[in-house]
Parts: sequence; C-alpha cells; structure tokens
Amino acid sequence: MRRKPKTSAYQEQVEALNGILGEMCDLAGVAMDLATQALLHANLPVAEQVITDHDRMLEMSAKAEKQAFALLSQQAPKPADLRATVTGFQIVADVDRMGALALHVAKTARRRHPNKTLPEEVDGYFAEMGRLAVKLAHAAREVLESQDPQDALQLEEDDDAMDDLHRHLFSVLMDREWKHGVESAVDVTLLGRYYERFADHAVLIGRRVVFQTTGMTPQQLIETT
Repeated sequence: MRRKPKTSAYQEQVEALNGILGEMCDLAGVAMDLATQALLHANLPVAEQVITDHDRMLEMSAKAEKQAFALLSQQAPKPADLRATVTGFQIVADVDRMGALALHVAKTARRRHPNKTLPEEVDGYFAEMGRLAVKLAHAAREVLESQDPQDALQLEEDDDAMDDLHRHLFSVLMDREWKHGVESAVDVTLLGRYYERFADHAVLIGRRVVFQTTGMTPQQLIETT
C-alpha cells in the first residue's frame, strides 16, 4: 500500500492559515445574512449585532496576518510554499473586505431605522442577493479547506447569478415608474454594489486558491483541462 506523502511543518502552517481564512469566510457569510435580515425587516437589534460582531472579524484578520508573516519569515521556503503564503496575504484582504461590505449593509439599515430602507418592489432582489452572498462565502470557506481548484472555479457561476440580479436591479431604478425619490435610489444603488462586490471578493478567493494550488490562472487551468 502506497503511503501518503508526509506533510511538512511549513505545509501544516499553511493549512492552519487557510483554516483561519475559512473561518473568516464563514463569519463574513453570517454577517451578510444578518445584515440582509436587518435591511429587509428594519431590524435595529440585528443591525447592531452585525456592527458589534465585526470586532471578531478584525481579531481573526490580525491572527491570519500574524500567521502569514510567520510563514514569510521562514528561511528558504519552496516556491509552492512561498506562493501559498503570498496568496494568503491577498485572501486576508479579500475576506476583510467581505466583512466590511456586510458591515456597510448593517449600518445603512441602522441609519434608516425606524424606517425601512428598501422599497417593497426591490425586496425580492436583495433577499436573493443576500442568499447568493452567503452561499458564496460558505463556498469560499469550503474551497480554502479542500484546496480543490475545480471547486474553486465553480464560484464563478454563482457570481454570474449575482451580476444578473445587479443588472436587473438597475433596470428597476431606471424605470419611469420609480416613485421613491433620489435618496432611496442612492441607497438601492450603493446597497446593490455592496452585494456585488461581496460576491466578487469570494470569487477572487477561488481564483487565488487556483493559483495557490496549481501555479496557474483560472483561464490557464481551464485551457489545460
């Protein structure tokens, strides 16, 4: 029976870093789920919870950066190990931004309380965008754990669905029948952008995992399979 290759101490530390990053993805997903609830239902306590819980994300980010710097300081890492470490720094920034975008949604809901932020005709768009955002965050965590480049590529599909919703949302805003004023239109525009960018960062994590594990861009990987 063939023995599994022995995992080096460096690889174990890379896995530990990816574990922290995966936990951060889950935290970002939970934050966006709660922020969406606060947005749709003008729920101030839930919005406040997202804002308070963001401190946990900041703590995890600092922990991930410390782990990445520890890896970077080691002598003569292999090229693949160095690639994993540098990519780890980039993923920290991506997940940080996901958490910040969820925070923006919660703060918008808090700012408009006790009024509801969204007109009723766009509630369905944001409910679905919230669902996709949470799905992408959890998928990013799974990809970080599995390090499967093919699974990482699948993140693009859910991002396409998010982009479609975002485009349709603009068609509602541009309709002559829009009767909710400029302030509401600005809120909807910014909020739509927050969800779109959240999804984009999840996709970037997938792309970085592809590079981390194969040394190729997603396009190069597709062309070789």
